Amino acid sequence: MEGEKSSLFFVLLFLNVIWLVGSVSGIGVNWGIQSTHPLPPSTVVKLLKDNGIQRVKLFDADPDILDAMKKSGMQVMVGIPNDMLYTLANSVQAAEKWVSKNVSAHLSSGGVDIRYVAVGNEPFLSTYNGTYESTTLPALQNIQAALTKSGLSNRVKVTVPLNADVYQSSSEKPSDGDFRPDIHDLMLQIVKFLSQNGAPFTVNIYPFISLYSDPNFPVDYAFFNGYQPAINDNGKNYDNVFDANHDTLVWALQKNGFTNVPIIIGEIGWPTDGDKNANLQLAQRFNQGFVSRYYVSQKGTPMRPGPVDAYLFSLIDEDNKSIRPGNFERHWGIFYFDGQPKYQLSLGQSKGLVAASGVDYLAKKWCVLKPSANLNDDQVAPSVAYACENADCTSLGYGTSCGNLDVKGNISYAFNSYYQIHDQLDSACKFPGLSMITDKDPSVGTCKFRIMIQTDSAEWIDGRTWFLRKVFFVLLFYIITIIM
Repeated sequence: MEGEKSSLFFVLLFLNVIWLVGSVSGIGVNWGIQSTHPLPPSTVVKLLKDNGIQRVKLFDADPDILDAMKKSGMQVMVGIPNDMLYTLANSVQAAEKWVSKNVSAHLSSGGVDIRYVAVGNEPFLSTYNGTYESTTLPALQNIQAALTKSGLSNRVKVTVPLNADVYQSSSEKPSDGDFRPDIHDLMLQIVKFLSQNGAPFTVNIYPFISLYSDPNFPVDYAFFNGYQPAINDNGKNYDNVFDANHDTLVWALQKNGFTNVPIIIGEIGWPTDGDKNANLQLAQRFNQGFVSRYYVSQKGTPMRPGPVDAYLFSLIDEDNKSIRPGNFERHWGIFYFDGQPKYQLSLGQSKGLVAASGVDYLAKKWCVLKPSANLNDDQVAPSVAYACENADCTSLGYGTSCGNLDVKGNISYAFNSYYQIHDQLDSACKFPGLSMITDKDPSVGTCKFRIMIQTDSAEWIDGRTWFLRKVFFVLLFYIITIIM
């Protein structure tokens, strides 16, 4: 029996090495589509190619995106949303159907190089209150069984992108790391399953969140410029929080008998707006520092020297993401919503980012507050609230790109955001007695009043649904004003 176990171990190790040798090097990116006006998939694929990006992580298995990636040469991680875990955990047939439709079909019909299936996304976040704890492992097992049945288990690996809160250290030292007590046994089951199948442990690490959550967190420790005094952990020095966080996981794995499980950084990045520490300068400093240290220099961490396997979060801003964690959630992209680079960033192969091509914009006009409008008008507050609730005002507020606007500027920004998101419909600039359309750009300094891009909504969602949604919002607004 021991001989059989040993043979099995070496077979899995050999297959894993072969699989890794065939992997493309270079930084990957997360491609999310929670946008009111997402760029067409073909435009984004060209953007990826133009920037030398060869590895992409998706949050679902959108068929339009996967079709656009055919014969692109890019390696892809497809995702399974958390709301599908229950079904997949309770039905092998559902898992087989999912794999057939979202993996096998794309591998066989057009050459989409799918390398991973991400089962769930941060399912053990403490804010979920254990909702997915009973379904994540069974779903993982069923997807693995489906891949095996399809003959794909050596080509496509399963994983579970986890938040870094699944492990912790009792001190500031990584060597005191272990898995979170409330899910410790579950984590060991998952890691054992991943290890047995030659699959990686995927973790999302966010130094920005450390800074955002703790006002006393040392700012420079979030970056890669050699923060001092470094933390000395049995002779290994930690001068940045990424190394410390990563190696806390390494220790948690090691302590529990899993020394050689590969680690993928599923998400890492820095937002550019929506918080006093979210701006272009800090985002450029962080992302360039990360790429230079772990991809150009391939320095690795004290516990795992060498290249780091990671996906930047994210490729493009998403103006329809939930802002429950913070207003910064809509500003993680290294590109704006229209595919324009935010700052200079060398990904190792180029001197800077290349903008998306062939992007069409709506007319150069904006919706703003009338000069004659009375700020004491009872309609001002509900109008701004309505506009922001149904658009994106996350660039407003202390320390943001539009933080220096006066009251009138804030109102105009809210109105214009609503107007642009609703495709510059005349009815979207009908705030009672307050708004007007202008062809003069109201942008001021760092605060840009954006013009929306033209998109073919039928490519993404049913056009009638989109139209009815607009009509509903306009009617709702007028009903509110009548009541007021």
